[in-house]
Amino acid sequence: MAETDADSDDGPDAGALRTPIVAVLGHVDHGKTSLLDKIRGSAVTAGESGAITQHIGSTAVPLDVISKMAGDLVDPTDFDLPGLLFIDTPGHHSFSTLRSRGGALADIAILVVDVNDGFQPQTLEAVDILKRTATPFIVAANKVDTVPGWNPNPDEPIQVTKEKQSDRASSDLDEKLYEIIGELSDNGFSADMYWRVQNFQANVGVVPVSAETGEGVPDLLTVLMGLSQRYLKEEMSVDVGGPGVGTVLEVKEARGFGTTVDAVVYDGTVREDDQIVVGGLNGPIVTDVRALLKPKPLAEIRTEQEFERVEEVAAADGVKIAAPDLDSAMAGAPVRVVRDQDVDEVIEAVEAELADIAVSTAEEGLVVKADTLGSLEALSGTLEEHEIPVVRAEVGDVAPRDVRVAGTANEPTNRTILAFGVDVLDDARDLADQEDVNVFENDVIYQLIEDYEDHVEAIETAQQDQILDNITRPARFQILPDHTFRQSDPAVVGVEVLSGTVTRNSNVALFDGAEPERVGRMKSIQDEGEDVDEARMGDRVAVSIDGPTVGRQIEEGDELWTELPEKHAKILEQELKEDIPGDEREALGLYLEKQRNRDPFWGK
Repeated sequence: MAETDADSDDGPDAGALRTPIVAVLGHVDHGKTSLLDKIRGSAVTAGESGAITQHIGSTAVPLDVISKMAGDLVDPTDFDLPGLLFIDTPGHHSFSTLRSRGGALADIAILVVDVNDGFQPQTLEAVDILKRTATPFIVAANKVDTVPGWNPNPDEPIQVTKEKQSDRASSDLDEKLYEIIGELSDNGFSADMYWRVQNFQANVGVVPVSAETGEGVPDLLTVLMGLSQRYLKEEMSVDVGGPGVGTVLEVKEARGFGTTVDAVVYDGTVREDDQIVVGGLNGPIVTDVRALLKPKPLAEIRTEQEFERVEEVAAADGVKIAAPDLDSAMAGAPVRVVRDQDVDEVIEAVEAELADIAVSTAEEGLVVKADTLGSLEALSGTLEEHEIPVVRAEVGDVAPRDVRVAGTANEPTNRTILAFGVDVLDDARDLADQEDVNVFENDVIYQLIEDYEDHVEAIETAQQDQILDNITRPARFQILPDHTFRQSDPAVVGVEVLSGTVTRNSNVALFDGAEPERVGRMKSIQDEGEDVDEARMGDRVAVSIDGPTVGRQIEEGDELWTELPEKHAKILEQELKEDIPGDEREALGLYLEKQRNRDPFWGK
């Protein structure tokens, strides 16, 4: 190991090397959390809502544990770095803002890709984040154990287990891996199997792994340590004794401590009794550290219940900070130790960072409530992508005032509250029922969005149906030869519907030259002796028409039309054209053409 005083009684040495921060990114269900579970021996996946990691968490894995897992591949005497700190970033597309923050916070990243599915939309989004933040990364090609005919060899290095496979299974895996390498190439990255890569700064290494069996995990840890040692050692040399700088991952209640923040410290040191500035909902919070709590190594900071109290935490590490006045602290916000700095300057620095993560709102839109700023930002960002406006976006439970805001919306689709990972207070739920405000609750963001979109679709369909029910439908129909059953009072004739929908109680017109002439009103429609409300294209039915006499106003063989009021024709053409059948569109088009031959602006 390098000679440092990091473990001495004098506290962190200014020249100590900090732990590299590793972000884990990838598409939903491709196995990010499962891969970390394999490393840390926990079972976070089983306890997550929808089996999707909803918040960024951190896991410290010390060098001796890495060495034990990697076996002969890692000699601890070759490394100066103390281990690895994993940031587990959510994988669904709606979490791009959280993932972006995870990527920006990280020194190096693992992009997890399912060998069967290859690149998916969120994989591409992750690649874009890595490219934008210039974060070096390796690809963990996961689920090699699902290759047909694969014979598992738990926890073995990938090349060792690959040699034990049948030629068919090995070549099938190679084919899938080269597809991933090709997709990386399509996105501007030169890549190859990690054991063939000479220069990791110029090429992306692909590491085949199985989160299920542990195969390839030794290789993954080895490559991460090797890359960090070789390329990041200079960046890891920080003044760990200086004032700590970090990022809030989550804001949580802790028994005996009140509101605490889970944070990753990526520079300097945080000590008990330090004055800190934390980003809050209403601006920077200036407070004093009461306690620093750390989970044991390998314990994921979100799931570990037993914490040990420590006097200080040096970068890079995950820590739970207990301090007064943290109720309005926000996930994703900065944490800065003041110590020997001017407090106003630290406040200004925090304010500048907060300005970059504000959620934009509109004058009219939905109310959005979430458990953390990161969730709120992700939810609002997804709604913005879908062009769904947000009028209020806040962290916290749904309260009556939120219902009152939603209740003032003009649009029915906006009389809605989306509640992610928060409670709906009883009096708020009662008020929502009274005020006809819809509250959607879910612990999985994409499901919340889908539920709302289904709701909007139902409202829009109901609105369109209501309009269509109250609007005259276009139709063209012809009186059949030798099908006059009664000449008048009313005239009863057999007709064939040529296009559109013939309905009862609609006016009937005959185009005599350019002018449509109303000849009567459709009184009834009979299909094989049964009264029906409408007849569609191709139907042959008997109709009774009040007004005309066959042989005078109408004749057998005449082409008749449903008379469309100009306002109805305009609505049909401009608003409902896609909601009516193709033959009705045809009837509408022919009707408009006839009307516009005499008046070009009719129905416009």
